[in-house]
Amino acid sequence: MSVTNAHKPWVGKSFATFVLLPFCVLMAFPFVWMLLTSLREQNTIFNGPIIPRKFTGTAYKEAWTSIEFPLHFWNSVWITSVTVIGVLVFATLSGYAFAKLDFPFRNTLFVLLLTTLMMPSTALIIPLYLELKSLGLLDSQAGLLVLYISGSAPFAMFLMRAFFQTLPDELIEAARVDGGSELTIFRRVILPLTRPGIATVVIFQFLSTWNEFLIANTVLRNTESLPLQPVLFTLMGQYSTNWPALTAGLTLSVVPVVIVYVRMQRQFVAGMMLGAVKN
Repeated sequence: MSVTNAHKPWVGKSFATFVLLPFCVLMAFPFVWMLLTSLREQNTIFNGPIIPRKFTGTAYKEAWTSIEFPLHFWNSVWITSVTVIGVLVFATLSGYAFAKLDFPFRNTLFVLLLTTLMMPSTALIIPLYLELKSLGLLDSQAGLLVLYISGSAPFAMFLMRAFFQTLPDELIEAARVDGGSELTIFRRVILPLTRPGIATVVIFQFLSTWNEFLIANTVLRNTESLPLQPVLFTLMGQYSTNWPALTAGLTLSVVPVVIVYVRMQRQFVAGMMLGAVKN
C-alpha cells in the first residue's frame, strides 16, 4: 500500500507533463519561428526549411538603422517606466483608501471608477483625441502619458484594493495606537506586505503599455516621439514585407518584456513567502 502511494506523485507529475508539454510547444512555436526568421535570408522565408541552412545577422543591423531603433526603443522605455510608476502611485494610494479607510460615498465612488473599465478603449479614441486637442496636449508624449495613466489606474486600483483587503485591520489599528500617521502606516507597514500585488500591477502594466499601439499611433504625429511598436509596424509593406528585418525588430522589442517578467515573477514569489512568514 505504501509503495502504491509512493508512486502516485510520480504518476501524477508524469501525466501532467505529458498533457502540458504539447501546449508549451504550441505556445513557444511562434517565438521560435520569429527568432529563426530573423536569422535567415530573405529568399528562404517561406520556401526553406524551418531551421535555416545559413544563419545571418544582417536583419538586426537593418532593423537597428532603418527605423532609428535606439531612439524609439528609448521612447518606449521611458514612457512605459513613467506610466508604471504613475499607475502604481495612484493605484496603491486609492486602493488602500477604498480598502481600509472610511469616508463618505466610498462604495459609490468605487463603483463609478469600476464602470470606466466597461468602456472599450477603441470607443473612447475620438473623445480622448478631442479632449487632448482642447488641452493643448495633442502630439505630445505628456498627453500620451495622461491617457495611459488615467486609463490604467482604475484596473490597477481594483487589483490593489483586493490585496489590501486581505491584510488584517488589527495590524493597522496597532500601528495607529503606536502613533503612526496614515502615510507612515501605508509606507512602512502596508506596502511591504503587498509586494505580490505590486509585482502583479507592474507586470500587467508594463506588458500593456509596452505593447500598446492604437492610442500612441493616434495621439502622436511626430515620428520622433513615437514608441517602438507603431514604428515596427512601418516595416510591413503594402505589397511586400522584409520579414527578417521585421522579426529582428520584434525579437529585440521582446527582450525588455522577458527581463521584466522574469524579475517581477521572482519578486512575486518572494513577496508571497514574505507575507506568509510575517502573518
